[in-house]
Amino acid sequence: MKEKQKTPYKKKNFKKKPYQKQQVKFKDKQKCVVTIKRLGINGEGIGYYKRKIIFIPNALPGEEVLVEIVKEEKTYAIGQIVKIRKKSKDRVQPRDNYDVGGIELAHLAYPAQLAFKKDVVSQSLAKYQPAGYQNYELRDTLGMDDPYQYRNKAQFQVRKNPQGEIMAGLYKQNSHYLVDLPTFSTQRPLTMKVMRTVVRLLKKWNVSIYDEKRNRGTLKTIVVRESFATKQAQLVFVTSTPRLEHANELMRDIILQLPEVISIMQNINPGRTSLVWGDKTQHLYGKEFIQEKLGSVTFNLSARAFFQMNPVQTKVLYDEVKKALDLQPDETLVDAYCGVGTIGLYVSDDAKEVRGMDIIPEAIEDACENAKLSQRKNVKYETGKAEDLFPKWVKEGFVPDALVVDPPRTGLDERLIQTILKYRPKKFVYVSCNPSTLAKDLVKLTQAYHVDYIQSVDMFPQTARCEAVVKFTLKDKKD
Repeated sequence: MKEKQKTPYKKKNFKKKPYQKQQVKFKDKQKCVVTIKRLGINGEGIGYYKRKIIFIPNALPGEEVLVEIVKEEKTYAIGQIVKIRKKSKDRVQPRDNYDVGGIELAHLAYPAQLAFKKDVVSQSLAKYQPAGYQNYELRDTLGMDDPYQYRNKAQFQVRKNPQGEIMAGLYKQNSHYLVDLPTFSTQRPLTMKVMRTVVRLLKKWNVSIYDEKRNRGTLKTIVVRESFATKQAQLVFVTSTPRLEHANELMRDIILQLPEVISIMQNINPGRTSLVWGDKTQHLYGKEFIQEKLGSVTFNLSARAFFQMNPVQTKVLYDEVKKALDLQPDETLVDAYCGVGTIGLYVSDDAKEVRGMDIIPEAIEDACENAKLSQRKNVKYETGKAEDLFPKWVKEGFVPDALVVDPPRTGLDERLIQTILKYRPKKFVYVSCNPSTLAKDLVKLTQAYHVDYIQSVDMFPQTARCEAVVKFTLKDKKD
């Protein structure tokens, strides 16, 4: 009988898996001690407990804090400070003790806030790693002499508390709980004076206040904007219906008690919505706009017109743009995302011609009006997308020497990036209000441009927000 051959044994090639320590799983409301390593991009303290990252609002680097875990996900947790065991030398007593957005860094000394905002730019670059980012010149953040009372616009929700008293303020962070704000140290005194006076008048005349749960009532939001130039204000009532109860009585008292208010408007925003503004705005009293000035340029600001909320630092920002562009009398400029024409008009004296575009028709109307107000005859504005109008203008013979972009927080449109890479303006400046999307855009823009420097500007002291001006130099085609 033939002996059955044995199949030779083959050793299986098992790959040894790297050892991974299981991350801790917290118990409900568990407390633990955490040392804060750094600040995150939203201003929250970041520390670790048994390898798990914990985000802790109001904690500062170097501090040792006892925290209670209030939320846990698979890879991170959120903690709430119970006690600070070791304080940072940079911790200060905040002027406001409200748990609302817009003052998330009020407990951090101002020089440290400026350093943090420069670091936010650095963190964003390290995350996206655009070409040569390790060698970029990151300039120290330009701050304010007095980092308070700078916001020229207050946009407060109006509701009633359980006791039936009228409140006007902002929502508690990460919630829909309204916090009444009788004071707010970053707001201009006039905006707060108008806001609190109007709240008293609403109570006096028993004006119907909107109730979100029932989707009933009239008044939703009060918006106050002040002009630094004229010290006058515009007041806007945002309502759920066209009818505003006791409007005549309200306006009579406002005119008597608040002579600084020269414009009263009403915006209608019906139904349940997270958006503040509705589509229709109507004129109630006085002018339909207020005027603001930046340098030698005058701006008419209608109720919904976008304008920077810190005119003092806006001038600082635009001076940096002007310096970075270094326009010559024979050079032309495109101002993309031009809004009401702020940047283009501010630098227009230095250029042969400025053209701007925006997708909002009302903004372009305001830009044209602002050009007339300031007697700028070398500017032209058109409604449309930059990625569409830029090639159109080039085909018509307008080939710009310089480009400035000031996009929303989402950054540049992908088509505009490709348009920039195709036409490669000789001079290029990017104004960013979001370091993360800036760093992401730089990954592609650095295919054609070197980054000369990034200048951060503190437009919003006491917050984690940061603006930056980027100056580019066009690469040699050989590069």
